[in-house]
Amino acid sequence: MPALFIPHGGGPCFFMDWDPPETWEEMAAYLKGIAATLPQKPAAVVVISAHWEEPEFTVMTNPAPSLIYDSYGFPEHTYQIKYPAAGAPALAQKIFGLLEKNGITVRTDVERGFDHGVFIPFKLIFPEADIPIVQLSLKHGLDPAEHLAAGRALSPLRRENVLIVGSGMSYHNLKRFFSGNDPASETFDGWLTETVMADAKTRGERLLHWKEAPAAREAHPRAEHLLPLMVAAGAAEDSKGAVDFHGLVNGVALSGYRCG
Repeated sequence: MPALFIPHGGGPCFFMDWDPPETWEEMAAYLKGIAATLPQKPAAVVVISAHWEEPEFTVMTNPAPSLIYDSYGFPEHTYQIKYPAAGAPALAQKIFGLLEKNGITVRTDVERGFDHGVFIPFKLIFPEADIPIVQLSLKHGLDPAEHLAAGRALSPLRRENVLIVGSGMSYHNLKRFFSGNDPASETFDGWLTETVMADAKTRGERLLHWKEAPAAREAHPRAEHLLPLMVAAGAAEDSKGAVDFHGLVNGVALSGYRCG
């Protein structure tokens, strides 16, 4: 299985009306097309979402996760969206073991449900909700090195037909996003694409020092929407990186990537 970094959009954006109406259509089409690009149907999915942070890496062990409607100010019908994918406690324990074996402190959470960084894009990717999903948190401090290391620890899962997905955004500056047409998005996006497509060693080194990239802090005042990429990149090992999606939303450049 490849390791992916997907843009998950803005709140429940794919399930509501926008002006102009095509605002999120290109990204939605990309997400809907992911399943057809995989070598086979995954046995399970591990998702690292921008919307879950804990003091230590924490893995969901809930066998039947509920949904966390953690978007605010959207139409009422978007809080009725359902996505009844099962959890995978056995896989969660394997994730726990892989992280622990690699010297990474990890906890479990049996109560946690799926946040919108999971159920919104995956309702498009696997609409039948018939593939088990385990969510892994980010770690407070948002240290790139720690998240790359966590991804490397999880890399053996790819050879067991498990899809590893970082769910975030390649650009996440809401103030600038709603003003439209931010040149910083194209600047940082160009650097990020060059980074993902570099050889594995260079990719890792550049991601470690992402804050030094041109327009980095304009694109990401806080790093939580970029850090899922670090986990996916770590899980990629030596796999070649590629652009999976590139488009404009409200004049802002957004991309998705895959390795392997």
